[in-house]
Amino acid sequence: MEILTTVLMFVPFIFILWVANLAYRKQVEGQVESAKALKWISYGLVIALYVGILFLGLLLQVVGFLAPTVDPAVLPAGPTMGIDRLPVFALGLWIPAVVGLLLLTAPVRRVFARFTPLDPDSPVQAVALSYSAVVLLNLLATLGIGLANLAQTLEQQSAAGMSFNSIPLLWAQDITMVVLGLVGVGWLSRRSLGSALRRLAIVRPTLAQVGIGLAAGLLMAPVVIALEYLLSRVGVKAGADVERLTEQIIGPLATSIPGIMTLGLAAALGEETVFRGALQPRFGLIFTTLLFALLHSTYGISLATLIVFGVGLALGLLRMRYNTTTSMVAHATYNMTLGLVAMLGVLK
Repeated sequence: MEILTTVLMFVPFIFILWVANLAYRKQVEGQVESAKALKWISYGLVIALYVGILFLGLLLQVVGFLAPTVDPAVLPAGPTMGIDRLPVFALGLWIPAVVGLLLLTAPVRRVFARFTPLDPDSPVQAVALSYSAVVLLNLLATLGIGLANLAQTLEQQSAAGMSFNSIPLLWAQDITMVVLGLVGVGWLSRRSLGSALRRLAIVRPTLAQVGIGLAAGLLMAPVVIALEYLLSRVGVKAGADVERLTEQIIGPLATSIPGIMTLGLAAALGEETVFRGALQPRFGLIFTTLLFALLHSTYGISLATLIVFGVGLALGLLRMRYNTTTSMVAHATYNMTLGLVAMLGVLK
């Protein structure tokens, strides 16, 4: 059920990108009226999505302010979130919705295009830019619930024997991200599969590129470990809540070889396809890396987020210098190296 839910969450976003790509194809072919109609269909769907989230957030905001006078049994707060956190959670819904709507507007796209390779007239890139607000929504909603609340809930589920198998869930999520990336660059609408893969720079790597990816991943892991150690010596740490939540989500994967391979291969496949393959050539290195760091909402805004940003920069530079396949190799190697370190307890 969790796998199906995860896949279905991506379906609306994939469909809207498909329609936007059809609009772009008609635009290139000079079919002005068809292009305009398809463009506004895709924009309308994005607007409907954000307006729905906006109204939900505002509704919860009002309920949160009235919470002291409302019977807790009728409030929509989930088991991981107390009534007192409802207003903060609501902010994490309607603020990103407003941001997403603004990013869809032509004036904002033109300003953004001054600092990135974005084409402000492309309906596909307009939709993709607006989608970046979903990353913000995911982060702020997670912070609204509270990292401590999420960690406590997962700990209670684990103690009750209700822990889920995260390996198939992670593969489902990242394979769906690959489909999102492929459809986003025009597969099934204006590009063949081979052409879409070339646009994503997912190619057969040379032996040298594989070696460079392996070396980069193996180098990043000890650098990050050393940096975390040095910073911890001066009192700079990720935070207890971040560590608890990371242990509940990532910890089970680092207890077996299949889990470690999933942690490396699935994450590298999905995240690199979307971020380094699809987004970086249009959003630029810095903004793409920022989105990549904020996507890891389980870290909140912490030292771990900064480290992910640094890793993302390194992967982005590999993409610029070589291709996405090389950054995939580096990402997978980095994740699996950290997983092996955790499993072997080398640093304990």
